[in-house]
Amino acid sequence: MKYYIIAGEPSADLHGANLIKGIIQSDPKAQIRFWGGELMQQQAGERGTLVKHYKENSIMGFLEVVKNLGKILNLIKFGKSDILQFKPDVLILIDYPGFNLKMAAFAKQNNIKTAYYIAPKVWAWKKGRIKTIRKVVDDLYVIFPFEVEFFEKYGIKAIYKGNPLMDSIEQSKEQFSQYESPKPIIALVAGSRVMEVKHILPVMARTMKLLPQYQGVVTAVDWLDKSLYENILKGTDIKIAYNQTTDVLMSAEAALVKSGTATLETALLGVPQVVCYAGGAVSVAIARKVLKIKWISLVNIILDRTAVTELIQQELTPQKCLSELQRIMPGGSGLPKLQQDYQELIETVGQSGASERVAQDIVAKLN
Repeated sequence: MKYYIIAGEPSADLHGANLIKGIIQSDPKAQIRFWGGELMQQQAGERGTLVKHYKENSIMGFLEVVKNLGKILNLIKFGKSDILQFKPDVLILIDYPGFNLKMAAFAKQNNIKTAYYIAPKVWAWKKGRIKTIRKVVDDLYVIFPFEVEFFEKYGIKAIYKGNPLMDSIEQSKEQFSQYESPKPIIALVAGSRVMEVKHILPVMARTMKLLPQYQGVVTAVDWLDKSLYENILKGTDIKIAYNQTTDVLMSAEAALVKSGTATLETALLGVPQVVCYAGGAVSVAIARKVLKIKWISLVNIILDRTAVTELIQQELTPQKCLSELQRIMPGGSGLPKLQQDYQELIETVGQSGASERVAQDIVAKLN
């Protein structure tokens, strides 16, 4: 059978790769065409064709979307044409809702079955998307247990097969390579987009000046210009580690982490963390008005309480980062409670293998 997959962001590349692995296991004759990255390409091998790399699609923030509207419209136009030409048995959409819901609607109009993996976080914002999901998505696969009940309230049967991040955690532990440093490490996870790094990394760098006994290590990504990091870190002894996020986290005593998927990964690895976020004033102001959640970190959202400290915009200062780090690092008063919360989180999220189980379910339904 023929599978068309759209993964528009870096975090979705790994999940898409594991999904492809599961598809090929269940359907050895699968033909796969996809948007994604190197991991998906490696897993697909000769059975797959990479159409668009996620580097071409990485756009985040309200103003950023408006500025790049022409580019987005061209991507949508191309996607529609490419899907029609390939004629897949199923269109599999991974997260990336602003783009992927439009692709789902198009598929519905053309009688192409849709499977949405990693459901849009409509419990956080844009609840209007619920109607669209109900109308254009055939099978909705969620990655948090609470989402099953949430979508059920709106007449949508959601399917939970586990959280795919557990797959990457298990794989990363197997491939772990210690990041060597003469001093204890604090990981600086500043995000994977230019605007995130510009707003968040400078605060992290100033925090490290208050902790001379520790080595700060930035978990950088190689698709951003190296000068971006180098200019911000000029005059500091902070190291830069490209594409080594998990190795750095597992080697660290604590971490400053940009809100997002990385907060969950950090927690599942058992690393004490302080969650950080800052952005453009207008974008953040709009976000505060539209977000319907109490927290911005997945750790707190899943546990439905404040387990990790969140420092947002004006609250994100070197002094507050320092204070919170000292509270949760080895010997800190807050560490025992944080470790208990992490253990509960691990039990809630469940076992690895989620992406492969989703793939098996998709193939079984096609058959």
